Amino acid sequence: QVQLVESGGGLVQAGGSLRLSCAASGRTFSTYAMGWFRQAPGKEREFVARISWSGGATYYANSVKGRFSISRDNAKNTVYLQMNTLKPEDTAVYYCARAALRYGSGEGGYDYWGQGTQVTVSS
Repeated sequence: QVQLVESGGGLVQAGGSLRLSCAASGRTFSTYAMGWFRQAPGKEREFVARISWSGGATYYANSVKGRFSISRDNAKNTVYLQMNTLKPEDTAVYYCARAALRYGSGEGGYDYWGQGTQVTVSS
């Protein structure tokens, strides 16, 4: 069983920055792509960013491209989401997730999810 624990959310003014972390349990973290998703009130969960198992490839939603950066530290079993130039529309609960297939880029499904961390951006 894999556990994912997000941290780093909070309240920030528009234009500010936050860094989210997602710590994973288990010894196979480095062989799976990881992703970040978010869900705003009244909206469906949406993709934010993903990173390949090796960290060599990253992908972003158009809405965050150029402002957010995903990275990972396989030695620490942790994936990060650096969020800069935050906007009120970035307000949501942010979730990290593990890709279902090993050695991929996260283009398929995700099978383990964290509990989420709230990010609120005030205008």
